[in-house]
Amino acid sequence: MNMLQFPNPAPPQGQNGAPDGAGPAVAQPELKKFSTFDGVFTPTILTILGVVMFMRAGFVVGHAGIYGALAILIIAKSITTLTGLSISAIATNTEVKGGGTYYLISRSLGPEFGGAIAITIFLAQTLSIPFYLLGIAEAVVHTFPQLNIYFDIIAYSVFAFLALFSLKGAGVVMKFQFVIMGILILSIASFIIGAALNFNPGTFAANTAPLEGSPFPFWALFAIYFPAVTGILSGVNMSGDLKNPTRSIPFGALAAILTGFVIYTAQIILWGGASSREELTGDSYKTLTGLWPYFTTVLVVAGMFAASVSNILSTILGTPRVLQALAQDKLLKPLNIFAKMTENGEPRRALMLVFAICITVLYIACRGGGSGGGALNVMARVVAMLFLWTYGIINLAAFVESFSRNPSFRPRFKFFHWSAALVGAIACFSVTFIIDTTAALLAALVLAGLFFYVQKYVMSASFGDARRGFIYSRTRNNLLTLSSLPVHAKNWRPTVAAFIGDPEHRSPLLKYADWLSSGRGIMTIASLIKGEFAEKKETRAYHLAKFNELLAQQRIKAFPEVLVTPDYNTGVDHFLQANSIGPIKPNLAIFGWSRDPARAQQFVDGIRTAASLNMSIGLICGRELPEDSRKERRNRRIDIWWRGERNGSLMVILAHLLSLNPEWSGAKIRILRLVNAVGEMDAAHKDLERLIEAARMDVAIETILTDDTFPNMLRRQSGLSTVIFMGFNVNDKTDPVNFQKGFTDLLQGMPTTVLIQSTGEADLLS
Repeated sequence: MNMLQFPNPAPPQGQNGAPDGAGPAVAQPELKKFSTFDGVFTPTILTILGVVMFMRAGFVVGHAGIYGALAILIIAKSITTLTGLSISAIATNTEVKGGGTYYLISRSLGPEFGGAIAITIFLAQTLSIPFYLLGIAEAVVHTFPQLNIYFDIIAYSVFAFLALFSLKGAGVVMKFQFVIMGILILSIASFIIGAALNFNPGTFAANTAPLEGSPFPFWALFAIYFPAVTGILSGVNMSGDLKNPTRSIPFGALAAILTGFVIYTAQIILWGGASSREELTGDSYKTLTGLWPYFTTVLVVAGMFAASVSNILSTILGTPRVLQALAQDKLLKPLNIFAKMTENGEPRRALMLVFAICITVLYIACRGGGSGGGALNVMARVVAMLFLWTYGIINLAAFVESFSRNPSFRPRFKFFHWSAALVGAIACFSVTFIIDTTAALLAALVLAGLFFYVQKYVMSASFGDARRGFIYSRTRNNLLTLSSLPVHAKNWRPTVAAFIGDPEHRSPLLKYADWLSSGRGIMTIASLIKGEFAEKKETRAYHLAKFNELLAQQRIKAFPEVLVTPDYNTGVDHFLQANSIGPIKPNLAIFGWSRDPARAQQFVDGIRTAASLNMSIGLICGRELPEDSRKERRNRRIDIWWRGERNGSLMVILAHLLSLNPEWSGAKIRILRLVNAVGEMDAAHKDLERLIEAARMDVAIETILTDDTFPNMLRRQSGLSTVIFMGFNVNDKTDPVNFQKGFTDLLQGMPTTVLIQSTGEADLLS
């Protein structure tokens, strides 16, 4: 349908005769099996509450003092809370497939970071298994000292039983987690009540300060305690089985983190006031006996055992799948053999590797005197280090996605800012170096080696300005890599070619082009000079210098080009064909609106050229910028007149990008859709609601029933808006004069309007 027909309120026909406004049917989300409580909160809290809470919390309180232990808890929980915010943002921005956190990071930061974090997660979770086993064995021999000589046999036996049990399938943990949760609740309640009954203000006061002459400094105790707060990633791997992952992952994970914080805080305070320093640094969990010593001791041991068994089973089932996902992506050649699955879809080869590592670590730990507690402390430090690196990379991924202002990064989880992710990443990496500088440096080198191995990038030596040489070499490699990657709507960014003319007299057009790109893509602004190059080369150089000066003054990030051309149409044709750097080609051509009937033909010819080169087109109709005041900014409104998903998707994305600019902070976005019958209103409104919900955008929807003309409705609804988006369609049959006159009359006296014709490449659902 051409532009002259646009004011007609009758709905146009889309593909296959369907109303263009309806767009393709949006499939209802399939209901999943688990809710927030049983799918995310329960497995996460079961992982958080484990060995350290029972076997090392009192030890940490005894050496660090109550205030020191609380400081350790707050720092540790701050790190996991910031990571929880980051993982919530990443997980609600995309569908999580096989591989869980590895999948998220590899698809966010790329295969280099994905490969590095996959190995880190695999090692962290694999080494957690012998850590839990040592905790179980230590609890047994502390409760029954006569079994001390069988410490290693207990650890091996429990591992063998659980390994065989896990081979039955992946539904084991979910089936028994509520039984484990019940035992854990009784166990926690028993030692909380016992501590409360034995609480003594004098004992509390005596235990507030650190232990004098303690061989364990603050950060060594932090490393021992940190595994107590890990386990926050459990819900991410459940995303495919959740009824509402958008809500369940953030709320379930953060609720588990908060619940763990409350329980640990109560434990530290009550335990510190109920046990002497000697009891805390010795065998503290046996002191919280309350009214029924034997019963409470049994409950505490049962709770510790149940939590550890749950953690071991879930880790045995989940860890091999991380390695399998990495192997299936073929990022690290030596690991490709682990891509093979059994007929039932089980990663048996990866599971055998997990078992082999666990047996080896258990053997080393038991030979080193595991029953004395030293092995558990060492394992705690190793596990803490690996999880800190894992959480640091997750925060780094969220920071890069948000700070780079990727248009596809639109998480449904709104309580996130890149600064929190940056603080989380810095905190994680800093703490690793504070705990053990040598180990942290070694880990950093290994991760860097994995990164560059996957990337297979070797930078040649360059001389002169090292920064320019490095950036040039890196850019060249990235362009070559980009040219081999498939184009996907999820990665769509506005690569803009804007025809500005004389920028000093067309400042609004330049500003709107900058706002629409919003720093998310690459913008080239072009000015055409009529004439021969030999005669106009000095004029061209002058205009180019003025262009650069103007861009610097207005702080606009763009690449200016001035083209000498015999005539306008030839200049537009040549510029749009040639303007590219390898795979980076313009996908959005922006023109200023022309009201001159004498220029209608060349105006439409330029639009047709851009369309024939598979570019979307934006026409800016307006000569003034909105008033720039704090009050006016709060009242800005962006209206989108919806007539179909093809143009509508790009209009909504560009309106979203426009609203992200500081000058448009707080602007409200509306989608307006006209219907002709009462029966169409609900269906039309619900279609748009589902689309906007899936697009993860904060947009108001208004469905309007009317029999009035479109021009009247446009003025009535959008006459006081700040900017309007409308779609158009120019094809070979479009009459240039009627097209130009139709929209010139329609938009006379209206606010600035952006007319959009989309190729369909920008998908709102990506």
